[in-house]
Amino acid sequence: MKACVSHSPIRGKSILLSLAIVSVFHLSAQKNKTVDPNLPAFGQVEKTDLLMKECDFDDKAEAMVILDDGELAYIPNTGMELNRRLRIKILNTKGLDWANVHLPYRIETGGSQYISDIEAQTYNLDEAGNVVTTKVDKKLVYDKKLSKRNAEKVFTFPQVKVGSIIEYKYKYNGAGLIDWYFQRSIPVRYSRFRLDFPDQIDVAVIPFCAHEYQKTHETPGTRVVDTYIMSKVPALHDEPFVINEDVYRDRLETKVVAFNIEGRRFNRVVNWMDVIKFLMEDEDFGTQVKKNIPRTADLDEKLKTITSPYERMKTIYKYVQDNMQWNEYTGIWALDGVKSAWKDKKGTAGEMNLILVNLLKDAGLNAHPLLVSSHDYGVVNTVDAGTKDYPGFNQFNKVVAYLELNGVPYVLDATQKGTPVHLIPMDILMTQGLAIEKIETQEWGWKTLWKDGTIAKNVIRINGTIDEGGKMSGEAVINSFDYARLARIGTVKAGKEKFIERYATDPNARLAVDAVEFENVQSDSLPLLQTVKFKQTLNTTGDYRYFSANLLTGLEKNPFVADNRSADVFFGYNQNTIIYGTFSAPEGYEFDELPKNIRMIMPDTSIAISRQSQVNGNLLQTKIQLDFKKPMYGVTEYGDLQVFYQRLFEILNEQFVVRKKTAKP
Repeated sequence: MKACVSHSPIRGKSILLSLAIVSVFHLSAQKNKTVDPNLPAFGQVEKTDLLMKECDFDDKAEAMVILDDGELAYIPNTGMELNRRLRIKILNTKGLDWANVHLPYRIETGGSQYISDIEAQTYNLDEAGNVVTTKVDKKLVYDKKLSKRNAEKVFTFPQVKVGSIIEYKYKYNGAGLIDWYFQRSIPVRYSRFRLDFPDQIDVAVIPFCAHEYQKTHETPGTRVVDTYIMSKVPALHDEPFVINEDVYRDRLETKVVAFNIEGRRFNRVVNWMDVIKFLMEDEDFGTQVKKNIPRTADLDEKLKTITSPYERMKTIYKYVQDNMQWNEYTGIWALDGVKSAWKDKKGTAGEMNLILVNLLKDAGLNAHPLLVSSHDYGVVNTVDAGTKDYPGFNQFNKVVAYLELNGVPYVLDATQKGTPVHLIPMDILMTQGLAIEKIETQEWGWKTLWKDGTIAKNVIRINGTIDEGGKMSGEAVINSFDYARLARIGTVKAGKEKFIERYATDPNARLAVDAVEFENVQSDSLPLLQTVKFKQTLNTTGDYRYFSANLLTGLEKNPFVADNRSADVFFGYNQNTIIYGTFSAPEGYEFDELPKNIRMIMPDTSIAISRQSQVNGNLLQTKIQLDFKKPMYGVTEYGDLQVFYQRLFEILNEQFVVRKKTAKP
């Protein structure tokens, strides 16, 4: 949600353990109050800000964060506490969405996280130029449960219009360490993050910032106070095909690295080998892999006659998918134990996939747990402790099963029932995973989650008949293979109306679908077959009719029209699209001069498009083929990509022309 104020989740066992260790020592010092002249008091609003029409460093901004202030402190006998305040200026109608606020938090046993002390109000100018303040009624602030472990505080500002300023503040207890984001999808005029900890806790702050920031360091009494400030932060606008926008936002990441107790320093920084050793000995992880999970009679019966390692892997993977239900909890831990989850036929992602590893091992396959970070969670830093990050299992949000057969890697996630055994799950494709195994086996280490031949392939066959009135009726048959199948299957399962909207009417308002049918929806080893019967009103000028063969491809609109880009372009897989078109003209009409046959190749040869067409009588046949041999493009390559895409879409959408035959003299 656009106006959602997000926090990093509690850092799992590591931060809880850290704070538990510190809590046994007497920490008498309290946090220090701070006064910043750049931060006006809550409710103190300048008329110049209310009169402001646009952001002075981004004149196209829909809204602007005037200030974003956060103070994170460890308070004795209380724990971690975040006090945060935001003030936002609404600059146009699109910016009104920022008046809907969602503050996420975790629902933990005993209520270890909670948000309180919310104050929120809207500021406007009346006709006399006086500031009018409208408070959010606290009765209208409510809790919305998102899942068994996640909820959010929700409220909406009253009396908001273009020109309004909204402001709110709140207290977040039990937040754990958080990562601070200076940069948002709208510009930020002033952002401050303050950490106030006892000197017994050594907190490292790692900056990932492209823009300049200021830092102050103070040591009042037995506290350590670090303040980070960034001003006039440009917006990081939404861009298509981004693996994770947070990776590109100016931010600070935080981590407890040591404790200073009675003159001694206890280092909390570990290397990846230490992480693996810990996990292999942990009762909620490594111990669970060693559990003896009883195979069921029907699984034994299935495996009895299967000798091929690939078929044994496939059978076990499918069995766990079909016989266990995911409770929608992610994470790497089997907190209730794999035996309990196996008995109940329901569990967390961690429990299901550790069960899968266990069963694969029991079947004689050399499987390992693999820690992964999904695209929406973040990018893992694989190096040992350095200037940019520190090893730790908090970098991962899932565990999956990993094994190699005849040198081919297989990555299996039992929670993703639509993903076939031969495909790496889409949400972790092209990432780095950490295989967990006993150190002495030398089988642990980093795995690149990529397979040669990984592709998203669509083959589209269109038969269209054009009538004298300038309407085309026809049928399109689409076969979607591998990742193209996965990309479409969710829309297909959502229903025919969603499919028609997504692939037909939204990209082409002149297209009407009479019927659509799907085949192989439940068979993940076969291509997804989509048959669409359609009608299309053609563009008409006098005796001329115009149409494009680019129908139902999902490639009707160029996504790369912006001149500048902040993030790498991430497709995730190679792509192949082929359009076979056969079109018939009505009696008395003929096809005009055809667009030229063409083949165009990207300078680095990573993308190629070709088009061939021919006419026999009143029948036009055309073939358009588009090949991508590269799954990712860096920001520095964007200029060439943008130029190529412009020409590519001109070719894809170039019009064929049907005209009325000229009477012979």
